[in-house]
Amino acid sequence: MDKAHARATLARTPGLTADALQALLAAAGGDLARIPLARGAAGVELPPAARAYLAVSDERAVASDLEWLERSGAAIVLSTDAGYPPLLRQTAGAPAALYVQGSISLLASPQLAMVGSRSPTPAGRSTAREFAAWFARGGFTVTSGLATGIDAASHEGALKGDGATIAIFGTGLDRVYPSANRALAERIREHGALVSELPPGTAPLPENFPRRNRIIAGLSLGTLVVEATTRSGSLSTARHALEAGREVFAIPGSIHSPLSRGCHLLIRNGAKLVEEARDVTEELGFSLPKERLTVTPEPTRGGRELDKEYEMLLDALGFEPATIDRLVARTALPSESIASMLLILELEGRVAALPGGRYGRIP
Repeated sequence: MDKAHARATLARTPGLTADALQALLAAAGGDLARIPLARGAAGVELPPAARAYLAVSDERAVASDLEWLERSGAAIVLSTDAGYPPLLRQTAGAPAALYVQGSISLLASPQLAMVGSRSPTPAGRSTAREFAAWFARGGFTVTSGLATGIDAASHEGALKGDGATIAIFGTGLDRVYPSANRALAERIREHGALVSELPPGTAPLPENFPRRNRIIAGLSLGTLVVEATTRSGSLSTARHALEAGREVFAIPGSIHSPLSRGCHLLIRNGAKLVEEARDVTEELGFSLPKERLTVTPEPTRGGRELDKEYEMLLDALGFEPATIDRLVARTALPSESIASMLLILELEGRVAALPGGRYGRIP
């Protein structure tokens, strides 16, 4: 068995960990090509599924993987390779192999994980972009899970900051999920890396995403949660970070917003409260030159001065979503006028319409 075939077989072996692969390599006398043979597993403790697969591997699937690897330009990084990310290697149950498209060397760069709600507020989405751009300008790689919402905003912010970003898949790399982020995934591949421990063809099954979350946390120096409910999968990423001895950060929000409660729960349990991006880097012990973090102000949305009634309406809207009825009560303006003003503000990019007939400010 040649080494390329052996690597593809090992990458597809279910339940195989970095520690188990190291033990298998030692048992095989340091020869990767001997490991997939049944006798290569002798005397090494393996999960039953891994042992069974190595005894009778799926040759058709392995051949298909090899064809896909050549066609897509992807690579397999084994935990015994020099390019395997050292921080991930330190975590319990680290995967034996990663499929990577893009820059392999980026896996060893200083990374910050950013995660949060798939249905964030406009303010939360904007905050994620701004923080990610700040981190990227400071030389950090922003790592997230390519989900809609905060994940996508974090990737976009890092790219906007002319930095690098890594997307961890909960599917095979040949299956971009969600498909709406296909263009974003291609930009990440060009300016960062796409990573999965799952072989090509793996569908977006619910049980795969907690596995993805543990890799996001394992690659990173710390995890920042931007917005999350108490049932959010982002909290599982935070839990994996804590288990790996990494820092967890959370941005607080309105006590009335369900999207703040997950962050507040993390803070009550010891996560670091974050008000600005520098809070994260200083907690991690990184001092970043101010000149690298200069932000070029964007043109003001709408390009016009607001009159008194519009200013009053924005003040009444505050920093949490509100319905037209609530704004009527706060301003005493007619509902028809408020509806018309909100439409104009939305067209100018100052507010966004949200589910449930609510409106939220865009910072």
